[in-house]
Amino acid sequence: MWTRLAQDVINGKELSDQEALAILTSDDDELLPLLHGAFQIRKHYYGKKVKLNMIMNAKSGYCPEDCGYCSQSSKSTAPIDKYPFITKEEILDGAKRAFDNKIGTYCIVASGRGPTRKDVKVVSEAVAEIKEKYGLKVCACLGLLKEEQAEQLKQAGVDRYNHNVNTSKRHHDYITTTHTYDDRINTIDIVKKHGISPCSGAIIGMKETKEDVVHIARALRALDADSIPINFLNAIDGTKLEGTKELNPMYCLKVLALFRYMNPTKEIRVAGGREVNLRTLQPLALYAANSIFVGDYLTTAGQEENMDYWMLEDLGFEIELTEKQAELSRV
Repeated sequence: MWTRLAQDVINGKELSDQEALAILTSDDDELLPLLHGAFQIRKHYYGKKVKLNMIMNAKSGYCPEDCGYCSQSSKSTAPIDKYPFITKEEILDGAKRAFDNKIGTYCIVASGRGPTRKDVKVVSEAVAEIKEKYGLKVCACLGLLKEEQAEQLKQAGVDRYNHNVNTSKRHHDYITTTHTYDDRINTIDIVKKHGISPCSGAIIGMKETKEDVVHIARALRALDADSIPINFLNAIDGTKLEGTKELNPMYCLKVLALFRYMNPTKEIRVAGGREVNLRTLQPLALYAANSIFVGDYLTTAGQEENMDYWMLEDLGFEIELTEKQAELSRV
């Protein structure tokens, strides 16, 4: 059944809601055939290559938003490091670490509702040097964006802009009230308008229904997001969602399979929370996803880096290098 559905997807079929729900509600005994189908799709479009991403937390805390999952929100009492926007030199130092560690996409992330003029200037100046020195793909994630800010980032060389929908439109107001779902969609539309590749994804495990998950996958298909990061809630003490634990490894794998079947041609990234939610089944995620984050996240620790590289090697997957990284590896 799953193999046939996978071939139909490769041939252009869009899943119905019933078929999408069937993936999320499938029996655990069907997990391997389901992932085999997902891998057929993944291999058709991406082969056995894996894209690596690294986050630079450029500004931590001091956020006026009330997002229930976030340790940096105005409502959070989580004990985190707080600091203003870092310098261009610090961003460049992070880019060098990314380059040396075979990271293809360097993600500059900052807390807050949206960037200031100074924030955009620092990022723009840093990105221009990153492109020249390291040739990395740069993804910025700075919050709600204005037209002129998007244009400035584009001119500086920003390749991609991340702004997650996070959850379904129906469930959004349960997660945050200081901005709307449509505010998020508007930012994605702005970056697309200015020729920046849109990156938008979800956080799974925030008390949403399976129907909500299907709606998220379909919304991201409609948005034509080029990269779709799938986060699995790592509930942090001091946040609204502290103590929430709805996920198990097999369900997380079904979610990744759904996003691959629903968005076959797109980069599916396994993002925050994979270590604590997928646990020992992390390697299986790469049969649906073709991209992972290496290193730490914003305020939580990731898996020890060598474990990620060993995992990819043991799976027989190949890290997708930038042109400059590939040149260096041949020397």
